[in-house]
Amino acid sequence: MTELHERIGIILLGAGKGRRMESDLPKVLVPLAGKPMIVHIIETLRSVNAVWPPIIVVGYRADDVKAALGNEFLYAVQTESLGTGHAVMQAEAVARGKYDHIVVLYGDQPLITASVVNELIETHVREAADLTLMTARVPNFDGWYAGFKNFGRVVRGADGKLDRIIEKRDATPEQLENTEVNPAYFCFRAAWLWKHLSALKNNNAQDEYYLTDLLGYAIQSGARVATFVGDAKTALGANSKEELALLERVYRGEN
Repeated sequence: MTELHERIGIILLGAGKGRRMESDLPKVLVPLAGKPMIVHIIETLRSVNAVWPPIIVVGYRADDVKAALGNEFLYAVQTESLGTGHAVMQAEAVARGKYDHIVVLYGDQPLITASVVNELIETHVREAADLTLMTARVPNFDGWYAGFKNFGRVVRGADGKLDRIIEKRDATPEQLENTEVNPAYFCFRAAWLWKHLSALKNNNAQDEYYLTDLLGYAIQSGARVATFVGDAKTALGANSKEELALLERVYRGEN
């Protein structure tokens, strides 16, 4: 692991209810292999080259999440479920001034590894980027790869550089055949993030503020954007009982 002379902060989003899980638990407390999904991630983050502890954004049944995790962590509260961008906005007061760069991760993607997070950070610092994201490539959307069908597709220019992300709902059938996908694992230069986060708009069908919209701002404004291709398995998440069952199989090596 490369020694960094930068202050790297981690914001872990864990405010969701998880309606499609058919459970009253906060989504991040739904167990994977007998352990809450978010606990898998926190255990991984202890081996990451970043400032400890991470900031955890809580919302639905916030006290239950805090009780499960303990007082070791910094917490921010999202009282309304208004999207990933809005969740990071709630963490700004806790994070501002503490870090040079901010990694944003998700409490329902429990297969992420320390090596992927460290590569995200090291790529970001090495490239002196304003925004860095991991992408993943899959051979198809069959079998356990079906978990990536709903991910945004990565569009690159003729030079191989990132051009844009097309969300599934906006993609043509031809674009949906693209097998490079966006897990939304980001690292931001902190000053850039706080400057542009407030510019997010909620003019979409869900009336939510999407963190992924910052990528479009970065590309359009000429900000420095870096990418790397990471292990697809580490990007799998769970939004339903079916996806959780798939995660269980992958976790046990049955894919």
